[in-house]
Order: sequence, then structure tokens, then C-alpha cells
Amino acid sequence: MKVAIVGGGPAGLYFSILMKLRDPSHDITVHERGPAGSTYGWGVTYWAGLLDTLHRHDPVSARAIGENSVRWSDGKAYVRDRTTVHHGDQGHGISRRTLLALLTERAESLGVRVRFRDPVTDAHERLGADLVVAGDGVNSALRARHTGHFGTDVTAGRNTYVWLGTTKVFDAFTFAFVETAHGWIWCYGYRYAEDRSTCVVECAPDTWRGLGLHRASHTDCLALLQRLFAEPLDGHPLIGRPHADGRARWQTFRTVTNRTWYRDNLVLIGDAAHTTHYSIGAGTTLALEDAIALTGALHTAPHTQAALARYERERRTALLAPQSAARYSARWYEDLPRYINLAPPQMFALLGQRHSPLLPYVPPQLYYRIDRAAERLETLRRFKRWLGPRVARTVGRGVERGFHKDGAHRTLSL
Repeated sequence: MKVAIVGGGPAGLYFSILMKLRDPSHDITVHERGPAGSTYGWGVTYWAGLLDTLHRHDPVSARAIGENSVRWSDGKAYVRDRTTVHHGDQGHGISRRTLLALLTERAESLGVRVRFRDPVTDAHERLGADLVVAGDGVNSALRARHTGHFGTDVTAGRNTYVWLGTTKVFDAFTFAFVETAHGWIWCYGYRYAEDRSTCVVECAPDTWRGLGLHRASHTDCLALLQRLFAEPLDGHPLIGRPHADGRARWQTFRTVTNRTWYRDNLVLIGDAAHTTHYSIGAGTTLALEDAIALTGALHTAPHTQAALARYERERRTALLAPQSAARYSARWYEDLPRYINLAPPQMFALLGQRHSPLLPYVPPQLYYRIDRAAERLETLRRFKRWLGPRVARTVGRGVERGFHKDGAHRTLSL
């Protein structure tokens, strides 16, 4: 099969790797519009389960990704003058640039051609491929040419955010909430390298305008944010890339959905097909899982159209839970005043429950009490599951001793 992949992101590159591993005779070219080493974003997150999945499909790239990732096991929240730590939030971070370099190297070692500075924005038919994979992101040019067919819907979120880096190395996944005269502003910080972290800053539109961030230059924006988040940043600077006109890159998150994911021999993958709010940290994982599903469908279905239909069906089903979690997570931050005045441990507990579809409709303190009660009940259930076999074995030994001593079965009561 001759395959053209438009977009050199994680989804397209990993798809090219898996296709070559399935059948080295596939003729595969990745067309990336940017130069080598050029990418947006700082670091990406993923959870331990992804590495297990990658090891099953390509141990070589999985090992490389694991070896170049950093890990954390705690969550930390700053709220006013209080700090709360939650243990056990195990996650991984890796530089997006490093991730793409590793996948590119692996793809090329298998015979994939990766062409940089090679944009494909017009008729994909000119590529002469049996299959064209549109992995060109949220602003997919190939998808835009057939928006009516794909049934593309783009919904903008309410809050504004900016994606930054910092030299502060966070020792936990860090949340910081700062109250200003114009409302709350907050950041998410996580390590992605030995000497760098990502810092995403978000706030409501009224706060953004009230602080003057809508008209501030990139330099003035960073200076203000560094003052606001001085405690979690511990004196370290924020790093960003301005727009060409010198403004900071503030934006609103866009949730992309499509009625269908393929048209003839053109198929959508990754952010071109779907997006989920960054606050659940699942974008890269879902893109790689798309690549796995598409490869599997192409090598098991009887023909290409059946494969694309199977791929779409499988991924739509798999995305139901993370898309729901992403919607409610985004809503939690949009409704921050509802939770911010709780005691910090309660607020952090509900931050961890932000994916719940019930939380927006139940008073926060009541939800917290119900959640704690349910946790205690589950703890009791686990204790009973642990205790039951031990009691049975103890009783069994007692019955056996009684039988041998008295020559008859004793009646025991507990």
C-alpha cells in the first residue's frame, strides 16, 4: 500500500512506524510543513498505562520514550496562603520536541520517508496514494476542504489560556490558584525534562481583560504572571514565544468533533479528528491510540473502506469516556468560584473529581461528604475481601482440629 501522511505529529509518525512493522513493503511518506525540530508546546503528559500499550506494539520506541521521560508521584495545590499535597498521582512528562525526534528517528530507521518543509494544503489526490492520513492537527487543511462531508463542529471554550515553559522544575504536578482584584487566575505546572517544566496559565475572560492581559505585550504578560505566581515558580522565569506582532499567545480551547472521520481514501487522525481539553492531559495518548487502531483495522478488515469504518467505530466508542471527562473538567475550571472557598483539602479532593458528571449538580460540600463516605465504604469492602479468606482458613483449621480431637464435626458460630 502507498500511504501519504500529512502532518508529522505523534499520531502520523507512530502510524507510519506501526504500518512498517506490520508490512515493510508499505510505501510510506510523512509530509510535515515545518522544519525539522520545529514544534509548538513545551512538554506533554501521559500516564503509566500508555507505556505498557506502546511496549506491546513497538518495544523499541516505547523504551526510547520511557528513557527520555520524567516522572512524578504527587499532586500539589496552592490556594491563597495554603498548600495541599496529594500523594499517588503518578504521571510522566516528555518534551514534545524530544518525542517527535524519537518517533521520526524510529520511522526513518524502518524506511519511512519524512519530508520537512513539505506542506500539503490543497488537493490530496495529487499525492497518488492508496491512503491519505490527515494528521495535520486541529486546523487541518485537508479536513477543511471537505468540512461539509466530515460534519466538522468546532466549539470554543469560555476561558482563555496561554501555554508557557519555565526553568522551575516542579517536583509534583502543581496547581496554583491566585485571587486578584479582577477574579481568579491559575496555572498547571508539570516537569517534562530534568531542567524544564510546562506552565499553562488560565483565567476567565473578565479576569483576562481586567488584568490588562488582552492588550499586554508578551514581555509585560510574562512579567505580570511571574509576579502572580511567584510562590510556585520560586523565582524562576516563565518562557514563551510571542506572536509576530509581539503579543502573548493567549487563546481559547477549541473542541473539535466530526460526524464522520473518512472520505474515500482520506482519513482523519489525532487532533484533526477530535480534541479533548488539555486539563485531562490525554491528547497525545489518544493520538497514539488512534494510530494503533487505524493500523489494526487496515490489516484485519477485508478492504480499505471496511477498515476505515471499523477504525472510526472503534475509536468513537473508546473516546466516549475521555471526551466526557474533558467536558466536565473544563467546566470545573469555568465554575471555579463554586469550589474555591472550600477548605483546601476539600477543594483539592473535588479538583480530583472534576471529571464527574454529577459534581456540577450536587452542592460541593455534600458531594465531598458523599465521596468520603463512599471511599470509606470501598475501604471496608476491600478489608472484607482481604479478611474473608483468612477467616475461612482459620475456621477450616479449627474445624479440622476439632474433628480429629472429638471424632465429630463441631458447630461453630461467629
